Amino acid sequence: MMKRKYICIDLKSFYASVECVERGLDPMTTRLVVADIGRTEKTICLAITPAMKALGIKNRCRIFEIPKGIDYIVAMPRMQKYIDYAAEIYGIYLKYISKDDIHVYSIDEAFMDVTDYLNLYNLTAGELGQLIMNDIYNSLGIRATCGIGSNLYLAKIALDITAKHSKNFIGELDEESFKNKLWNYRPLTDFWRIGSGIARRLDSYGIMTMGDIAKCQEDFLYNIFGIDAELLIDHAWGRESTTIKQIKAYKPGSNSISSGQVLACDYNHKDGEIIIKEMADMVCLEMVEKNLITKSLTLHVGYSNRLNRKAAHGTVSLDFETNSDLVIIPAVVDLYNRIVNPNFPIRRVNLTCNGVVQEECRQYSFFVDIGELERNNKIQKAMIEIKNKYGKNAIVKGMDLQDRATTMERNEQIGGHRAGRE
Repeated sequence: MMKRKYICIDLKSFYASVECVERGLDPMTTRLVVADIGRTEKTICLAITPAMKALGIKNRCRIFEIPKGIDYIVAMPRMQKYIDYAAEIYGIYLKYISKDDIHVYSIDEAFMDVTDYLNLYNLTAGELGQLIMNDIYNSLGIRATCGIGSNLYLAKIALDITAKHSKNFIGELDEESFKNKLWNYRPLTDFWRIGSGIARRLDSYGIMTMGDIAKCQEDFLYNIFGIDAELLIDHAWGRESTTIKQIKAYKPGSNSISSGQVLACDYNHKDGEIIIKEMADMVCLEMVEKNLITKSLTLHVGYSNRLNRKAAHGTVSLDFETNSDLVIIPAVVDLYNRIVNPNFPIRRVNLTCNGVVQEECRQYSFFVDIGELERNNKIQKAMIEIKNKYGKNAIVKGMDLQDRATTMERNEQIGGHRAGRE
């Protein structure tokens, strides 16, 4: 069987690089952070340039953590601008690789199966990666790094660990070189899918490297991590069986729609109810637009950070599948009042529509006014049409105009951050 070759390309400090390019500055030498300083000093920097990292400042730091006396530029987030750049870069990928062989992992990172292209271009994987990186830089001024591997995992590890130490920002690994170069590498948290919690549990047993994991008794690891030990063991040996073709073909057994937000400040119980209503209304409109319905919703509410209290969590089942706000909003508000302690301020909210299905699967209950629900559905569709044509805030509900409401602000955001291009 032919050995496959994968490359993983990452756009260096992507958001910060875009902001530098837009200002005619060199992303590698300019001190710049992307952060919404209109919030608080605790706001997280979405990206910092390599020049800031060279000063020992950590990526995703908070503004107040940047040492005083350092001169730097603060750029407001422009999420739509970054999406536009990412779309152009994806267009560059398509010049060389079919979309069937590309898996976009995130806005600034993509995997490509280049096995069948190396003979076509008469290039090595490294040369093809360099060609694509040069095209991105020459076209848009954005620098990239590249990992090359005999499977998706090794391509990712080559990118994350070895490419950054290479003069040409390209790293390459196969199973043998992975063992030779990285079995004794520390810390373990630099490896994909090993977080601080897993690393701490391993460390408590004296397991501190990938080599330690590989040499450990498998039964011992299964006793600690259960089925998750299988992935840990495979990765310790540099093994990964999943291919891009399998990723493309994957279809989840069930689907859901969710909406979540971290509030700008603590909300009391009454004001929190406004947020719950708004979020329920938004997921209803999303379902209507996508012709989906649900029969179950889950609410997760985190209390104020200063309380150190376990979050409230609960699920409500409806009598029939629906996307009507007339049914869903009261059900979610009732759930909120049942599971959330009214004496504790809240800070984080997540609402999920479970097991959504296509609207043609709808079955009404005998005990509902079908005519009223259908009239309401027409109103929802009219609102969606107006929002799509004139903007999300072209039409809003009265609750969205209340002092502690957040929908109008969120309508101008992408991923919880400012959306503007300019």
